[in-house]
Amino acid sequence: MSFGDWAADGLSVVIPVFNEEDGISPTVAAIQQALRTIDLPHEIIVVDDGSTDGTADAVSHLAGVKLIRHRENRGVGAARNTGILAADYGAIAMLDGDGTYPASELPNMLEGLSYYHMVVGARTGKKVARNRVRAVPKWFILKLATYISGKSIPDLNSGLRVFRKESAQRFFHILPQGHSWVTTITLAMLSNGLPVQFIPVDYYKRIGKSTFHPLLDTYNYILLIIKTIMYFNPIKVFFPSGIVLFVIGLAKLLYNNYRYNDIRESDVILIVVSLLLLFQGLLADLIVARTKLRGTFEEHHRSWQ
Repeated sequence: MSFGDWAADGLSVVIPVFNEEDGISPTVAAIQQALRTIDLPHEIIVVDDGSTDGTADAVSHLAGVKLIRHRENRGVGAARNTGILAADYGAIAMLDGDGTYPASELPNMLEGLSYYHMVVGARTGKKVARNRVRAVPKWFILKLATYISGKSIPDLNSGLRVFRKESAQRFFHILPQGHSWVTTITLAMLSNGLPVQFIPVDYYKRIGKSTFHPLLDTYNYILLIIKTIMYFNPIKVFFPSGIVLFVIGLAKLLYNNYRYNDIRESDVILIVVSLLLLFQGLLADLIVARTKLRGTFEEHHRSWQ
């Protein structure tokens, strides 16, 4: 298989699981069928994140599957990192073990790595099983991420993706242990100018019970979006906040001066705080820019050695 500008030495398929004894076997079977069409060395790695059911036993009976077990539940993000570190090949495919994602899309997504550092299966296909409880918070999170990152993101937290191992390892120091791992790596790559492709895929009703907590995980997602952008594009957080406070403070000052012929302390405080936020944003943006410049210089220096 030709990969154009970037060539993979093989494909490692990583499946993080937690109590997926019903879904893991059909998921692996679908992956193995898809891999038959790929003319590259490949492997399947299942990372059991401390399951308390028969997941590990089910995987142990599957031929051609490497099983890695966490003694306790550490989070799906930790399981993903474990799988990446254990992978033998430079191209990583990742999907959930609950039968929700079409493994048949893997060969097509793999082709995209010739140019893109990551190809994401966006759940915008013809057949998409939607969870109405998650619909509103997911829409809000997606809009927030699109605004802050400045990129069009059709699906922020899809569990189906193929990416270059070396590119993912660049961001290991900020990748969280929980569900927001996929959100963070998507924003990290987009914020650092690494090309990411989104292709529409179907999304089926899951096999088994989800561990996603609507309130807690939504809250964590929002915090992670802001935190991730603070790493790479902090002015997108500081600048709008500073402008809003400045407008409020200035409007309040003009109103009090016109109505009561007085300037109050709260007016001055709002304006001063807004200016502090603006200057902090500029300083943080300068620090990030210098860090990126230093990283780019070091990469070029290593390439010339």
